[in-house]
Amino acid sequence: MSPIVVGIDGPAGSGKSSVSRAAAAALGFRYLDTGAAYRAIAWNGLETGADLTDPAVVLHLVETTDLETALDPAERWVRVGPRDVTTAIREPRVSAATTWVARNQAARDRLNAWFRELIASAEPGIVVEGRDVTTVVVPDAPVRILLTAEPEMRALRRARELEEAGNAQDAADVLAAIAERDARDSAMVEFLNAAPGVDTIDSTSLSFDETVDAVVARARQA
Repeated sequence: MSPIVVGIDGPAGSGKSSVSRAAAAALGFRYLDTGAAYRAIAWNGLETGADLTDPAVVLHLVETTDLETALDPAERWVRVGPRDVTTAIREPRVSAATTWVARNQAARDRLNAWFRELIASAEPGIVVEGRDVTTVVVPDAPVRILLTAEPEMRALRRARELEEAGNAQDAADVLAAIAERDARDSAMVEFLNAAPGVDTIDSTSLSFDETVDAVVARARQA
């Protein structure tokens, strides 16, 4: 049997990473953070001095970066070669540079092919999250969800994440950065509005546990 796939999209700060991980654990599924791959490519480009404004250079990075990521929701690691970059890829400089990878269609196509390989072997199921998961990576998944929240709540949550990671920023600055990144990335991918057949979960007024429960309930219904 093919793995059961739960696809979750959403903008920065919507809680999709932490919610998706917790939902995967509750379901006994694997977990894939597609955004971490984009970040890892951008990190590698910054570390090697690559010109990320050059589409050919970005595609070459995707093709040559030795990238691995944990699929067990209980584990948290991303590696480029022998280096653990789990924390490094969350730095503001990497977040900004990730846009150059996300805007490169050829790079997206290569990464999506890799994601699908991982998904195909993820028994008994997998929760996949990102920004074009429900429409591009797994458009035929039995469960497709857009997880969103009001911008101010998203900024507050992202500020907390950054603080926990040792990269504390003012919430107002985070809000401005989120708005700028959303504007840039939405030119390539529509992730702010649910596509036909995609359920929307607005977590603005939901607790973390309530949001996880909503995702798990939809998966079990399907």
